[in-house]
Amino acid sequence: MENAQIKIFTGNANPSLAKEIARYLGLELGAAYVGHFNNGETQVKIDESVRGQDVFLIQTTSFPVNDHLMELLIMIDAAKRASAKTITAIIPYYAYARQDRKTRGREPITAKLIADLLTTAGATRVVTIDLHAGQIQGFFNIPMDNLVGVPLLAEFFIGKHLENPIVVSPDLGGVTRARQMADLIGAPIAIIEKRRPMPGVAEVMNIIGSVEGRDAIIVDDIIDTAGSLAEGANALKEFGAKTIYAACTHPVLSAPATERIANSCIEEVIVTNSIPIPPEKQHEKIKVVSLAPLFGEAIMRISKNRSVSSLFNVTTINKQGQLWS
Repeated sequence: MENAQIKIFTGNANPSLAKEIARYLGLELGAAYVGHFNNGETQVKIDESVRGQDVFLIQTTSFPVNDHLMELLIMIDAAKRASAKTITAIIPYYAYARQDRKTRGREPITAKLIADLLTTAGATRVVTIDLHAGQIQGFFNIPMDNLVGVPLLAEFFIGKHLENPIVVSPDLGGVTRARQMADLIGAPIAIIEKRRPMPGVAEVMNIIGSVEGRDAIIVDDIIDTAGSLAEGANALKEFGAKTIYAACTHPVLSAPATERIANSCIEEVIVTNSIPIPPEKQHEKIKVVSLAPLFGEAIMRISKNRSVSSLFNVTTINKQGQLWS
């Protein structure tokens, strides 16, 4: 990609993804130091000129969330004070997205607070993927692009040539995502009906749709502790599913997620690298597909003032038979 006006920098959250994105675009990562002072405060130093440049800061906000969030905010401020023309925050995993509304009195809406912090720091645009709650886009008064990970996940399963697939939504709220996946791979959908007697606890009540003798694919945006995933897989097995797979965009994998996946009846769990998986959380059942081409395309289109919408228009992707036009 020939564009001398683009600079790409990364923090410490997911440098491997940033390198992949830069390589996809034919660019080198910008020179910067992101570390800490002796007292633990975050230190950022951009070691090359960004004056008049379109700056893209790649930083997921995974564990440790607050450290990585501060790195991003300070990088934005540094780029702003260095007279960057535009500052786009590429945030593969948007932290605090599950705190998007008040469910009881005196609760914060932290997802809105994060949006305000990014804007105040100086970001002129934010790009993320598979927000847990789509309405978070409305928390921003700057352009905000919410890409879709389903096509990349669907491409993996198309390549597996499953005989009799069915896409399963883990709850009623995930039906739209399941329908997108089903349309791409040419399969019907089923829904796991469950209730939550308390936070973090799910009980499967029923399966809406027939999964008997089928290759079931549970698709979700986040796998956190994998408790709901394991319970859902067990229920699908009881209802006669032949094989069970799972797919998600964000592998949070809080303990004991990896252990639950390892001990479950799930054949494979397909995730993206929106969050890097440390060695202690890796397992042979967990397969990773890269988001670098998707974010690379988004950066290229933004820099050239081209439409980004086809990157998350699943209908267009399906009709054209490719990830993007």
